Amino acid sequence: MAYTAIDDPSAHFHTQLWTGNASNPRNITNDANAGDFQPDIIWKKRRDDTNEPGLWDSQRAGTYAFYTHGSDNEIADNAMNAFQSNGWQINSNGMNTNNATYVAWQWKVNGGTSTGSGSESGNNPAYNHQANTTAGISIVTFTGTGSAGTVTHGLGATPAFIMVKNRTNDSRNWQVYHHQNTSAPETDVLQLNLTNATEDYAGSWNDTAPTSTVFTVGSGSSSNEDSANLIAYLWTPIKGYSHFGRYEGSGNADGPFVYTGFKPAFVLIKRIDGAENWAINDNKRTAYNPRAGYLSPDSTNAETSAAVQDFLSNGFKIRQTGAVFNTSGDTYIYAAFAESPFVTSGGVPCTAG
Repeated sequence: MAYTAIDDPSAHFHTQLWTGNASNPRNITNDANAGDFQPDIIWKKRRDDTNEPGLWDSQRAGTYAFYTHGSDNEIADNAMNAFQSNGWQINSNGMNTNNATYVAWQWKVNGGTSTGSGSESGNNPAYNHQANTTAGISIVTFTGTGSAGTVTHGLGATPAFIMVKNRTNDSRNWQVYHHQNTSAPETDVLQLNLTNATEDYAGSWNDTAPTSTVFTVGSGSSSNEDSANLIAYLWTPIKGYSHFGRYEGSGNADGPFVYTGFKPAFVLIKRIDGAENWAINDNKRTAYNPRAGYLSPDSTNAETSAAVQDFLSNGFKIRQTGAVFNTSGDTYIYAAFAESPFVTSGGVPCTAG
């Protein structure tokens, strides 16, 4: 059996950088996958100054944004004009300020085309999803029932990482499930827009683990408010392409090595037993080790200058002692996506560093 079915991860995940020029509108063209990367999720952040971290997707109208540092519902945002066959079109508002620097992390799903839908059944919400089973990603829109029920996700495998947001009402925090959050992760929740540690809360997942066909939502208003429109982004691990795990901090600058089975392109990290920011590093903003300039999706802050970690051929290694990444005895979860697999389907090994 081949090590991986994804020899070119840039066919499914891509990080794009650009510098604003204040033109309106402007096309941003992805330099990935031989000119064929139409995104379905775009998560953008300004790098050089304070700015709202925005998230758009093709499952909803593409011009509606979430801001991941807050609890607001989705808003009409004219920063995004349209998804395109190899990128997207923007206005100057928020995404193209003259001389400003930006990053967008992008996932390809199914071009906005539904792969499955269902009506409300008892307490189970009505849903519509698009899924990319090769890359283990699904976007699901659903209508809350207010009572615990299940939602079909279309992955054909058990999700390891889920982000849910109430689209209709303000003051509803992002709900995050991670399969290694605690020893019973289905009983707990993290919140993408907050620095909070893990909380024990049945209202998010009804203390029920997801399966290869459905994920369960509880009665909480953030994950299943009656009659509200909600959205879920789900990922399942794919060997050589994505990995969702945890590590223990050492408090040492020669920090822990974390095996992923690929050279990372993107790593999202969160301390789970204390209040710290979420943090993202990628392979484009700093293209060499140690990778510096992490960004926090729960904050409007500009990127830092701190050297954080090395990206290696088969994982990443922490290179700092700060509490965001490496306090001794603390536990951290991560979501990682590949630049290249450790070994291709043809047996070619990845180069290091």
